Amino acid sequence: MTRKLIFGMNLTLDGYIAAAGDDIGWSGPPSEELFQWWLDQERANSMSLYGRKLWEAMSSYWPTGDQQPGAPAAEVEFARNWRDTPKVVFSSTIEQVGWNARLFAGNAVTEIARLKAGDGGPLSVGGATLAGAAVRAGLVDEYAVVTHPVLVGGGTPFFSALDSWVNLNLVETRTFPGGVVLTRYATRR
Repeated sequence: MTRKLIFGMNLTLDGYIAAAGDDIGWSGPPSEELFQWWLDQERANSMSLYGRKLWEAMSSYWPTGDQQPGAPAAEVEFARNWRDTPKVVFSSTIEQVGWNARLFAGNAVTEIARLKAGDGGPLSVGGATLAGAAVRAGLVDEYAVVTHPVLVGGGTPFFSALDSWVNLNLVETRTFPGGVVLTRYATRR
């Protein structure tokens, strides 16, 4: 039995996780309902795997997110959970990481496969480049696609080029305020 690897992110209707210039302003603050859904997903993970850019974005806010004036209860819980959850940061350019994270500069696919084969609960992978390598290696078991009703015309795609088709089964569809739609798929094996 292997651990489940989940790739989930917010994206635009035209398939981008960031617009040109790494701009994620299009996603705006999430509704309380969507934020709670992301919190529940994070609580279910036993470990988070980050590429460099996503790590830099997350680590710039969440270590002290619970200390922000007026932070809603869900954000306080998210920050605490984020700090407590073990993390692996895949990067050859970062020199050190903190907040219950370790740095890995070797072969990402080999390390992700090793982590999947170990004991424990589900793993999440985030960051387009890192997740793309895991997708191409056939390591991703589930996709959580949170689509926002906006077109940005270019940027960083959610899915990178694939070497072959990946057949999926629909697991869940859910609509959030503002026309945001979650669609979860499991890989057909």
